[in-house]
Amino acid sequence: MNQSRTTATFAPPVMEARRWLDGVTHPADRPLLNVSQAAPVDPPPTRMREAMAQIVMHDAEAHLYGPVLGLPDLRAEVAAQWTVSYGGTVTADQVAITSGCNQAFAAAIATLCAEGDDVIIPVPYYFNHRMWLDMSGVRTVPLMTGKGMIPNATDCAKLITEKTRAIALVSPNNPCGVEYPAETLSAFRDLARAHGIALIVDETYRDFDSRTGAPHDLFADSNWDDTLIQLYSFSKAYRLTGHRVGAVVAGTARLAEIEKFLDTVTICPSQLGQRAALWGMQNLGDWLAGERLEILDRRAAIEDNFHLLADKGWNLLGCGAYFAYVQHPFAMSSADLAPLLVREAGVLLLPGTMFMPSDLPGGERQLRIAFANIDRAGVETLFNRLSSLEL
Repeated sequence: MNQSRTTATFAPPVMEARRWLDGVTHPADRPLLNVSQAAPVDPPPTRMREAMAQIVMHDAEAHLYGPVLGLPDLRAEVAAQWTVSYGGTVTADQVAITSGCNQAFAAAIATLCAEGDDVIIPVPYYFNHRMWLDMSGVRTVPLMTGKGMIPNATDCAKLITEKTRAIALVSPNNPCGVEYPAETLSAFRDLARAHGIALIVDETYRDFDSRTGAPHDLFADSNWDDTLIQLYSFSKAYRLTGHRVGAVVAGTARLAEIEKFLDTVTICPSQLGQRAALWGMQNLGDWLAGERLEILDRRAAIEDNFHLLADKGWNLLGCGAYFAYVQHPFAMSSADLAPLLVREAGVLLLPGTMFMPSDLPGGERQLRIAFANIDRAGVETLFNRLSSLEL
């Protein structure tokens, strides 16, 4: 009997990790530190919630079906802001709004791949990307990263075959946090274009990049839409996680195919979420700049305090945006260590084995720390707990 699509992949890692909490109590003087999920735990800022309440009460269109590719005003706003921030030209008809960034990836893959095709992804990878490829009958081709957890286009070129349909990158990266240099992204763009395949760049965490100015010049290329598919999430910027609003920026022919997928799956993105995202883009620029500085300070706290772990044999492999990716010193797999940390240290995080194929080395020594929801004091508490472990 043939297996279903869902049985072709693994259980959702965050949900699996939450089950490690079952039956474990945490004393009042050592509450659980949850650094497992890369999502804000706070609601949108008060001003946005007040605006959303007005939308709910007074905008009748917010409760009805809308255009499949998204609210026209939001598409236009994304295009206008992207044109300015990236120094290129993006038009409204090159933007589609999706029900979260995961759906943007799923939609893009649906338009690119058939059964048995390949997509190249650097490892460690974002596990939901791997899961969707599995469920789509598409083979994940892992690309080992090099120094600083940065992938190399020359290494990638050796993996391209007649079955390759796309290369998918995430920058700032999940799970490693690293920001891919502009020249790295340009090299991958040139490689993809030379082979007639797509370059997918997931920039979910672009709002928390430590660099000033455009992180790359991909949109400055007048022919960018022949190769590039960019993905984005409003969830991290405006704390709209529960409203599921993302975006895909691509050529108009690609979006015509994506429209088929979106119409079949969700018909239209959340109308309230889209209007909130638009309001946020138009009114919360200064607030978002402050949020970025806070995240950058937490990143600095990771780097400032990591000596507490380095002295015990830990290594910091990558750090940025929402994540620190670390190598532990213990003689056990991270798959066993992570559940143990819940009980022994009151810490919930994800093992590197969740971000790597089982047949590749490395993940068993690695852990991901999602630090966006712990402040400087929380970072120091986390590192004190981890450094005191005796296993």
